[in-house]
Amino acid sequence: MARRHWTLLILGDDHAPVRQFTLSRELIRIGIGGVLLVAAVLISLATSFFVRESQRHRAAKLAEENALLIAEVQTIRDQMATLEETLNELSDRDEKFRLIAGLEPISEDVRLAGIGGPGTATLTASALYRTSPETGELAFSTAYDLNGMLRRARLLAESWREATDELEAAYERLEATPSILPAQGYLSSGFNRARWHPILNRARPHEGIDIAAPHGTPIHAAAKGRVTFAGRNGDYGLMVEIDHGHGYVTRYAHASRIVVRKGEMVERWQKIAEVGSTGLSVGPHLHYEVLHNGRPTDPRNFLYDTSRIRD
Repeated sequence: MARRHWTLLILGDDHAPVRQFTLSRELIRIGIGGVLLVAAVLISLATSFFVRESQRHRAAKLAEENALLIAEVQTIRDQMATLEETLNELSDRDEKFRLIAGLEPISEDVRLAGIGGPGTATLTASALYRTSPETGELAFSTAYDLNGMLRRARLLAESWREATDELEAAYERLEATPSILPAQGYLSSGFNRARWHPILNRARPHEGIDIAAPHGTPIHAAAKGRVTFAGRNGDYGLMVEIDHGHGYVTRYAHASRIVVRKGEMVERWQKIAEVGSTGLSVGPHLHYEVLHNGRPTDPRNFLYDTSRIRD
């Protein structure tokens, strides 16, 4: 069988001879293969060059980012130092605040708010530390210190809430505690378990104090509370009763006029009635009682300034 071949004619100028080349199929195949091989080698070299350049550029960028990250973390650590000083100042204030609120100070061990034990993150377990020990150690120590500050801040916030709640409760108790003289006048009769009654002419308990004052003298609420009774009540005459909460109840008897209604909320020093001589009474005066948890108590025990009562 005849071998196939290709004839290549090259035509030049008008006077140039025609050149003829005869190429076999095998030679053409070898030529094409060689061209493809050279092209493949060139492409491989170009690809390798561009990959190396890309990796070099990426490494340079990562190095720059790493340097910027370290600088940023160091800036954060500088700010954390200021935060640490602020937390120390707040801790000192918190201790004073708790003392004012009547609470026990938080122990130093609790204030440190330390952590540890199983499950606690460690430096060697950090993926960043395994990749870059210097950067990993810096990041780990920063995160550790920051977590400690966050725990201290939460502890202080909880302590301040506790102290605030206690102070608010104490303020409410003070508001509910009868602490003022309801009317200006003279102490005509004190608290007594067996006082001789001038009208009944026999001894019986006098579960309050009598304040002699001119007819119409204002009577004020001794503390904040709700009026539970306002009207006539037998021997008490015209009487006002106020429930102050926290077990305190006050009574104001023998009034000539009442200016509040049952269910009304009143404040300390608010006028609730006027001195009179209604009920079992021999003259204008205020009969004032304080009950604590249902038991009559000497009102003078609750007055801040007993010198205001003139004997």
